[in-house]
Amino acid sequence: MIEEENFETYLSISPKKFEIFLFDKKNLKSLYKDKLELENEIDFLNLDNLSNFLDANIFKIEKLADNFIKNIVLIIESNKNSYVNICIKKKNYENLINYKNLEIALTETKDLFKENYQKQNIMHMIVENYSINGKNYSSFINDIKGDYLSLEVNFISIPSNFELILDKILEKYQIKINKFLDRKYLIEQSKDNKFELPNIANKIINGYNQNEVILVPKNHKNKGFFENFFQLFS
Repeated sequence: MIEEENFETYLSISPKKFEIFLFDKKNLKSLYKDKLELENEIDFLNLDNLSNFLDANIFKIEKLADNFIKNIVLIIESNKNSYVNICIKKKNYENLINYKNLEIALTETKDLFKENYQKQNIMHMIVENYSINGKNYSSFINDIKGDYLSLEVNFISIPSNFELILDKILEKYQIKINKFLDRKYLIEQSKDNKFELPNIANKIINGYNQNEVILVPKNHKNKGFFENFFQLFS
């Protein structure tokens, strides 16, 4: 039996292709993979082809792992995915700009996105630029003198109705969606010409991009909302 924490199942949905992977996180390799090329572009409101693809693969993966798939990571490529940049500028009333200032600015930026894009769910939140008193930085510097902190944040999101439809399909297999990833973003982050989807997906989930905010649910028992984010910058 393969212990569940040692592997991850990835399902990739593109306009004309489905792919599924059982990925060994310890040895960083795929134990199983399959794909289905489609003649016509998929309709996210009618995913019968996806159900058939899952019927043909879920049992095979569970037999190989000798374990049930409880969670899955979905990788989505769609022209309905949203890419939005939001800039925010915050006045600093203390001597130094620190992680607390950053947390406040990020929280306000996220809330601003949710207020204006209520039918979108965030997949990725990436800080593209930090500016302190007009000077740009590629990464955050803690405890630096400055009167103003400005951020440019890129949000990549998926329509909420897509998420509900995919949730419903996977309920049949008693599988919950653990995370959504944007395929276009994964490809952009890959520095290897031999692009392997599960490898870069695993890297992104584990903080490969130091400027991506790792969103943690507020009711998570052991971690604060931005704790993972701060670990990346420490």
